[in-house]
Amino acid sequence: MKTTKTKKRGASLLYIKDSIKRVFSKNYGILIAFALAFISCVVISFFVVSSSETVLSFTVSEYEVGQIADRTIIADVTLSPDARHPVSVEAGEKIVRKGFPVTEIGLAKLEKLADAPEYIDYEALSDTVLYLMLLSALAFFLFNPIFCGTPVSLKEAILLAVFFVATYALAGFGSLVPPFSLSHNLPIIIPSTFFVLIVVVLFGQNHGVIFSFVLAFGVLNANQDNIIPCLFVLASSLSAARVVRNITNRIDMVVVSLLLAILNMVFMLTLKIVFLATFNNMIFTLLMVSLNGFISGILALGFLTPLEHLLNTASTFRLMELGDTRNNMLQALNTKARGTYSHTLMVAELAEKACRAIGANDRLARVGALYHDIGKMDQSEYFVENQMGGGNPHDSLKPSMSASILKGHLKKGIEKAEQMRLPQEVVDIIGEHHGNGTIYGFYMKAKEFDPNVTMEEYSYPGNPPSSKESAVVMLADTVEAACHTLEDPSVPRLTKFIHELVLGKVNHGQLDNANITFRDLSTIEEAFVDVLAGYYHSRIKYPNQKDPDEKEPAKENKSEEKVTT
Repeated sequence: MKTTKTKKRGASLLYIKDSIKRVFSKNYGILIAFALAFISCVVISFFVVSSSETVLSFTVSEYEVGQIADRTIIADVTLSPDARHPVSVEAGEKIVRKGFPVTEIGLAKLEKLADAPEYIDYEALSDTVLYLMLLSALAFFLFNPIFCGTPVSLKEAILLAVFFVATYALAGFGSLVPPFSLSHNLPIIIPSTFFVLIVVVLFGQNHGVIFSFVLAFGVLNANQDNIIPCLFVLASSLSAARVVRNITNRIDMVVVSLLLAILNMVFMLTLKIVFLATFNNMIFTLLMVSLNGFISGILALGFLTPLEHLLNTASTFRLMELGDTRNNMLQALNTKARGTYSHTLMVAELAEKACRAIGANDRLARVGALYHDIGKMDQSEYFVENQMGGGNPHDSLKPSMSASILKGHLKKGIEKAEQMRLPQEVVDIIGEHHGNGTIYGFYMKAKEFDPNVTMEEYSYPGNPPSSKESAVVMLADTVEAACHTLEDPSVPRLTKFIHELVLGKVNHGQLDNANITFRDLSTIEEAFVDVLAGYYHSRIKYPNQKDPDEKEPAKENKSEEKVTT
């Protein structure tokens, strides 16, 4: 019995160990970025704590003469009298005793101790380090595909780390500067809104919302647990993440800036009322936090373009630029492979509508669809949509050579995409839109000559789709190509045919890694039917429909008979 329990315990520990090892090996770059941010914040906290007037994590201002002390404070350094504090402190001296009133000399010694450069409140520092450890663990937990919707890349982790450290430093050191030591004035110099705007545009709204909470918790710790700056940062950051999510043009950032300026004023006024703060310098505070919001939007507009190209991200603006069909690559595709270009436009329409229906990134799906077949340009005549009823060059090739040409368009497409420096998300779609599926036509043809041929030899070299957008492009590509062969494409026939095609991809495991549900698939099928039913509407011949060019000999004969009679 004990042996069985020991084996189970050992197996559990081994599983946990392997799981931790997999997490570290898969995310070691992100973990390093988080670790460096943690170390940087600890260093910042050391200087802030050494400059703060705290003793045992409590500020001296919390003590008054005659107040009954709730703790005993023992000096750990010896300090000589000086002009500012003409009292001495001996190491090991009990300055304040728990349960006894604070004396005037005791309070003076506390002030001297807190103000002395030699004294460092290690208790406050240790509390800060522990807090930062927990916050780092929380951030690593939240920034995963389950909450973000997409994996966090190394470049994003580095940018988030830099933004967090900058915010933490400004909140920590800013609280030591007299004009901003007041809790309502500190938010004036905290650029959290600017950072969240950048994160949302570059990486998505979910990333921005999570980062807003992480920044707010960081500000709370950096400002000695003062709740007012924390609440303001949280409110302004979440507002920035919300108002910027649906912008379609860069000029919209100006409107976002004005809106954030107004919202910041409302948030600060609300906090002053809720916390019963004095209204001294209220006009100055409101104007400055309003200016913070406005400048954040303007600066974000200026920094977006260089950051988009430096990080090569699939941001909203970048995707809109890539989705312009007038660019050189798509025009070259139109010239060299007219049939592929037409197919691409239809796949883009299908993918865009389907992704919008399931809440995925429709802009990314559209761009991925537009570029998914750019690898066909160099040998366009070998792909059926470009043959236009002419001869099929595959008739004179061995099945293995034909399959090699078809598989080659993935590698060529990825090469062209990397030359263009397309975002990695788009490159992934290009490489995954066939998954590792089999080229059945040439596989069966090769099987006739050599029964020992394996399916792996006639399978695409890509990986199954790793995202919803990639999966939708795969399905749209399959459906658009297959529906050309469907006779009498009525809505019921389209619905049944599309369902069979989607089910085939599911059964072959092509959607296993795409984090897509059967409800999503049902919605995708409906979106495909809507688009294709509209496309084929003019091509469907309804009952009793007559050709306008067709003559009506029967009526002509009847009229002639009437005239004759």
